[in-house]
Amino acid sequence: MSGDSTRAVHAGLPHAAQGEPFLPGPTFAAPTHWSGDAGPGGYGRYANPTWTRYEAALGELEGGEAVVLSSGMAAVAAVLLPLLEPGDVLVAPSDGYPAVREIATGHLQPRGVDVRLVPSDERALRDALDGATLVWAETPANPGLNRLDIAALATDVHAAGGLLAVDGTVATPLRQRALELGADIAMASASKYLSGHSDLVLGYVACADPAHAEAVRAWRGLTGAIPGPFEVWLAHRSLATLGVRLERQEANAAALAAALADHPAVTDVRWPGVGAVVVFTLPGADAAERFLATAKLVADATSFGGVHSSAERRARWGTDDVAPGFVRLSAGIEDTADLVADIRAAVDAAVR
Repeated sequence: MSGDSTRAVHAGLPHAAQGEPFLPGPTFAAPTHWSGDAGPGGYGRYANPTWTRYEAALGELEGGEAVVLSSGMAAVAAVLLPLLEPGDVLVAPSDGYPAVREIATGHLQPRGVDVRLVPSDERALRDALDGATLVWAETPANPGLNRLDIAALATDVHAAGGLLAVDGTVATPLRQRALELGADIAMASASKYLSGHSDLVLGYVACADPAHAEAVRAWRGLTGAIPGPFEVWLAHRSLATLGVRLERQEANAAALAAALADHPAVTDVRWPGVGAVVVFTLPGADAAERFLATAKLVADATSFGGVHSSAERRARWGTDDVAPGFVRLSAGIEDTADLVADIRAAVDAAVR
């Protein structure tokens, strides 16, 4: 089974059993019956069969051993905080997710980790590799959408003696399998495309080396960064439609990128060719706010990857080096013609 939707529909499902559902319901338990020696199955902070099924699904899609956590940032923290020690070197994107930079400079640097923040650019990353312990890369980057050659970068990182971790949230494992390209760790926010309905918060880490996965799992149990079983079950249920959702979202994103690029008042339109995120710049913050207020099919909201189209003026956070009129838009699964017409009209009204 190699097709995207085929893999997404069947990933992590148990073997067929007479009278049993395709995907068993969530298991709600804190302690469980457990006699004899201590083990990970005795208490709900360490193991849950609902997690195990979803982790098996994610592992199939990513090509490694997966660990699900309570959020994307819990997944980031489960890699960065326990892995790096005083004297180690972290290379991380200066133009990536802001909270990664906050962990790097606010927590790791004061502990003696050498933090090197560089743009998501092939040359800048390679220039920073000397002595690197861990390279954290986003591709496509958020929000700028720069793409990196993971295979080439992995070769160079390993030659420098480091590990490569890749945040592939924007691409999803249906469009980018970082572990197969040589990365050691793949991470994503499952709140986005994988769940797809903007109604839960989850994250995961997938590792090429089972020892790294076990270290993440131990950190999850120690810190209590555990997901709720119902949220995990919802995410696994939603995984079956990932392929068809992504096809429509990418078709919409491509159509929107083309329409926006044709508008004389819109500049710097970018779509990386995968995923649903399109970014563009309007002439100022006021124009961007008018666009968001006028668009009828686009929610003014942060995050991306849901079935409903959404957008935000990214500069409102003050955490990214973007223009005041920079808009990050996530294409949903609305009919393409309706969405293009709505956004064209909203842009026209915003710059009139």
